[in-house]
Amino acid sequence: MNERQKTLILASWVGILGNAVLAIMKVSLGIVSGSLAVIADGIDSTSDIATSVITLFTAKLLSKPPNIQYPYGYEKADTLATKALSFVIFFAGAQLAISTVGRLLHPQIADPPEMLAIYVTLLSIFGKLGLSYYLHRTGKSVSSSMLLANAKNMQNDVLISLAVLVGLIFTFVLKMPILDSVTALIVSLFIMKVGLQIFFQSNTELMDGMKDPILYCELFRAVKLVDGARNPHRVRVRKIGNLNMISMDVEVDPNITVTDAHEIARKVENIIKESLPNVYDIVVHIEPYGNEELNEKFGLKEGDVEGLTRE
Repeated sequence: MNERQKTLILASWVGILGNAVLAIMKVSLGIVSGSLAVIADGIDSTSDIATSVITLFTAKLLSKPPNIQYPYGYEKADTLATKALSFVIFFAGAQLAISTVGRLLHPQIADPPEMLAIYVTLLSIFGKLGLSYYLHRTGKSVSSSMLLANAKNMQNDVLISLAVLVGLIFTFVLKMPILDSVTALIVSLFIMKVGLQIFFQSNTELMDGMKDPILYCELFRAVKLVDGARNPHRVRVRKIGNLNMISMDVEVDPNITVTDAHEIARKVENIIKESLPNVYDIVVHIEPYGNEELNEKFGLKEGDVEGLTRE
């Protein structure tokens, strides 16, 4: 297990323990204070425990080497974990929404929440800010999209806790306990929205798509720097975890030796690795100048990306 994977596992444990402390505190004190919104926030932190458990399991799985069953290795588990995470988040929000709507449709006489609910929510905000900062910094240091996504989830939790805090303040000022339930419903809808966003964002990688098409422009520019390499085409890039798997066809002079053609292919591979970050592997197929294959179904040529700019 390399240092990157050890860091991922450590960060996952920090997420598990940190969210466990916050979830227990918010749910138990939310019950004591009588605040459904604080309990809702605690349920969201419980789903974050599941998130960190998935991250931990995935980090350990990523350490396994390629084998006959998975010759590309286990890096794709990162994307599968993200998909599983989206279901956890969505259904946690849906369950909360169902219970909150039931309470709104069949209201019971209830006293306003106690001031303890506000103190718990303030503590939760600072706790989530700390977790978010740690996961974001760690994710940046090891180039882990999984940790960065988890950090984004923690930032969303800060917004949820702020919404709970605003709802509690209005509840105390206006003396209307129903606002606590309304706030809980809004929080549940936000949780479901985050779950759906994560679900659809992971579809691109599972379908071997590319979120950043400018990467193709950078590939074509890199190949042009290699003498003897012409007309890169059938270029395909797909994500394996946070890495890029690249394949392409490149034309060379048909009169050179196989050794010279192989050397050109090697230079293309090296310059791509120098120009682009997070390259998993590169496959370069050599063809003679002017080779035309009709009805090429896969990949892109340079003309397909003309005019693209990074926004």
